[in-house]
Amino acid sequence: MRTLHVGDDALLVEVASGEEAEAVHAELLRRRAEGLLTVREIVPAARTVLLDGLADPARLASELADSEVPPAPPRAGEVVELPVRYDGPDLADVAALWGVPEEEVGRIHAATEFRVAFCGFAPGFGYLTGLPARYDVPRRATPRTAVHAGAVGLAGPYTGVYPRTSPGGWQLIGTTDAVLWDHTRMPAALLSPGTLVRFVPVADV
Repeated sequence: MRTLHVGDDALLVEVASGEEAEAVHAELLRRRAEGLLTVREIVPAARTVLLDGLADPARLASELADSEVPPAPPRAGEVVELPVRYDGPDLADVAALWGVPEEEVGRIHAATEFRVAFCGFAPGFGYLTGLPARYDVPRRATPRTAVHAGAVGLAGPYTGVYPRTSPGGWQLIGTTDAVLWDHTRMPAALLSPGTLVRFVPVADV
């Protein structure tokens, strides 16, 4: 674990893996909930956690250096279910990379319970982990100039759903009608770090 000071009241915690970042994020949330940490924002990413609005960043950096962070506990609460049609244009390519028939891609994916590791890229976009490492896939060699909202994609160890039409290089395996970001909803984002997610296959009608 390495800590870097950012400005006068922020701290960036760097770790070696996504699992460690999730564990640090969960531990910091626990400390804040128990009144042991006063901070304005805690923002996880792939291998970092940013703390903004600290009264004494140096003290926290010292505390983290001397502490052992436990693995992230299972998140309590309901699982967010996203209906999905496994009809993506890269389904055959992903099946070939996985060494399975095309119909198996959807079965494997839907049988997985995912967890939102962190959010980014676009409002409402969550980076979901859960698939075993053997199912990691590379990004497309040539990104698409436009990926439609609701597209379900894979890249590296992550699954994600595009909340709005945008360029993208992920391998697209399906489509959902779920609304990932709605500024009139509270909260606007359907997914947040730590949320458990399951994809539920539906018929293409």
